[in-house]
Amino acid sequence: MPVMGDPSHARMVEFLRSTESSIGRPSAIVVVSAHWECAQPTITSGSAPGLIYDYGGFPEETYQLEYPAPGAPDLAGSIARLLTDAGFEPQLDPNRGFDHGVFIPLLLMYPDATIPVIQLSMLSSLDPAAHIAMGAALASLAHDDVLVLGSGFTFHNMNAFGPTHPVTGGDPGNEAFETWLGDTCTNTDISEAERTQRLIDWADAPGARWCHPREEHLLPLHVCYGAGGGPATQAFDDLVLGKRASGYAW
Repeated sequence: MPVMGDPSHARMVEFLRSTESSIGRPSAIVVVSAHWECAQPTITSGSAPGLIYDYGGFPEETYQLEYPAPGAPDLAGSIARLLTDAGFEPQLDPNRGFDHGVFIPLLLMYPDATIPVIQLSMLSSLDPAAHIAMGAALASLAHDDVLVLGSGFTFHNMNAFGPTHPVTGGDPGNEAFETWLGDTCTNTDISEAERTQRLIDWADAPGARWCHPREEHLLPLHVCYGAGGGPATQAFDDLVLGKRASGYAW
């Protein structure tokens, strides 16, 4: 919907398109998307990954989108070694392409598709602590100017979106969770041990399971926090399809 010009995504699109002017061009991009889960961390290692149009019911032109970014086999191998050193058993997948959690945001952020891209799977265990640890294993990538991008959504109760659930006086559960998440990610007065524990125990937060009946769209944020290792330095907040949604940068 963002690349189709949907007006409810206008501020999000503007924010994503400002990426290059705000952070510059990384040497490579590693994307953790909500749309790929594996028992062990799995890394695309092909030199020219294709696209996976893993959505349905959209106009024909959305199945003709292209994002011919190169892969980065050598970087994939380096990431596998970092994850192995952290106690994981990573796998390399030379055949996997990029799902829409990768190519849709990147079409807006870096539309020329010249920066090498790798996709890293989530863990099918959906263990929040393990996703933080997976991100922490990637922290050293920042020294090589590699961008770690978490592609998900802070509200993903699909039954509560759209005109059949109009916002009348706001959504208390959505508002409560977004407020908690914003404080958890950006509060500089709490310790990293407390921040980590809050994110591990995210399901105890107010409105958590209303916003995330299943947590796959939240946990990419945990990977990014693990890689950043401190409070988020930038936050974006908006109403999308009538629901408050946010993004954080470390």
